[in-house]
This record gives sequence, C-alpha cells and structure tokens, in this order.
Amino acid sequence: MNWQKGWGVVLAGATLAVAMAAPAAAREVVPFGDGMSPGSVLIRISERRLYLVNGDGTAIRYPVAVGKPGKQWTGTTRIDGKYVAPAWSPPREVKRDHPNLPNLIAGGSPHNPMGAAAMTLAGGEYAIHGTNRPASVGTYASYGCIRMYNQDVVDLYGRVSVGAQVYMVR
Repeated sequence: MNWQKGWGVVLAGATLAVAMAAPAAAREVVPFGDGMSPGSVLIRISERRLYLVNGDGTAIRYPVAVGKPGKQWTGTTRIDGKYVAPAWSPPREVKRDHPNLPNLIAGGSPHNPMGAAAMTLAGGEYAIHGTNRPASVGTYASYGCIRMYNQDVVDLYGRVSVGAQVYMVR
C-alpha cells in the first residue's frame, strides 16, 4: 500500500467519524411566542425538537428523537417523576418485539436506553430521557418516548419541575 494513500484513507475515516458524531443540532435559546406558561414543555414531532418555555418570549430548543411512525402520540400530560441514571424495564410492546431483552437493565449500564436521566410522563409508559444511542437524536426512533442527548437531558432535568405541563403536537 502506498503510504500517502494509506494516510488518506485514515484521514478520510477520521473525518467521517467526526461527521457521524456531530450532533443533529445544538440546544439554543430561540424566540417563542406561543403563550404557554413558563416551565412548560412543547415537543413538536415534525421538527423533532423540544422547547422549554422561559416566559420571557424565548424558549430553550433541544434536538430530540421522537416515536417511529405508528408509535407517535399527541396530547397533553405532565412530568410526574424525575430520576438520575434510572433502571429500565422494557414495556410490554418493546419486550414483545425484542423478547431477548432482559426484564431489567440497571441504571448506568451502557445497555440502558434511558441514559443519564429521565422525566416520566403521567398517564403512560413514556418518558423524556437521555440515550445511549446519540445518533438517533433528530430522528423518528422510539416507541413513543422522547430521546435527548445525555448532556441535554441533564440540562433539562435541572430546569424542569415535577408537575410541569408537556404538550406533544405534530
């Protein structure tokens, strides 16, 4: 192998690895005038973005993964719990589709899909949580949960309260 050609392959591979690891988009403060209460969370499925309303005409916008087609939902709920490095038990539908999954994956495990933190949503088996699959953020990937980069879910976790309203819209 030609030495220069070999390095070109290595450099091209390194560039690809960096491009693949690049986030879908960074969180940012954006203008927001939907008249929602400060501390409310709005998830826009079509945008694959979550907005935390600041109450000063702005919101913090985060990139997220949302439900796959057929696994999406819309409506209003609230955050009913907050957990750091939560353990995870696959819901019945996930277990049916992936019967080899264990019944419980310990918090902090690299195989735990909940990531660094989770905020559970009232009325179902859904949560806003981190992920051990960051490449899925910005896509339609879940069974209905909202996935975030771990650094973003930690940021949101520190800003949102139990009881906060969550609105899921197309």
